[in-house]
Amino acid sequence: MTQRLEQQFAFLNEADRLKQVLRATTLVDGSRPENSGEHSWHLALYALVLADQAAPGVSIDRVIRMLLLHDLVEIDVGDVPIHSANGQAHGSIETQAAEARAADRIFGLLPGDLATNLRALWEEFEAAATPDAVFAKSLDRVQPVMANLMSGGGTWITYDVTFDQLESRVGIKVARGAPRLWDWVKAKAKAWFQPVKEN
Repeated sequence: MTQRLEQQFAFLNEADRLKQVLRATTLVDGSRPENSGEHSWHLALYALVLADQAAPGVSIDRVIRMLLLHDLVEIDVGDVPIHSANGQAHGSIETQAAEARAADRIFGLLPGDLATNLRALWEEFEAAATPDAVFAKSLDRVQPVMANLMSGGGTWITYDVTFDQLESRVGIKVARGAPRLWDWVKAKAKAWFQPVKEN
């Protein structure tokens, strides 16, 4: 029992480092960058509140678990903004390999049974092949869009993002798991990218 608790708290204490990983996306008020711990918590809340946007049969409990775990690898790898000049690294083979090594280390802190179960949830999210993971990935893509809308453009301005880039990098993935949600968000984003011009 003592060894198991030591391992559990080693993992939990290591997970605290996620709060130190700053993301490109700001808080919705634009006052400062959010950290990856805040992002993960916010996404879990997104899943809870937007559960009605999920496809039939999606387990919101499993989605929440995935979202709480999905960015733990950023403790080692950091955040690679999808719209940055280095955005192509976001899903690159190099980034995936670095994240797999981070997952080995971080989940490896846990007792064997927990390590296996939580790592499997992380891998399921990364693969985005199950209905639960597809919905989780959709929320992960939509939350920064909402933060950018609320903060006056955020990273769209920073990285000179076009609406077409938003559609291809983000919209397709959101629509895959939450099509009605993307229709609503897309209309708001389109209005931001194509403001009404005064005569």
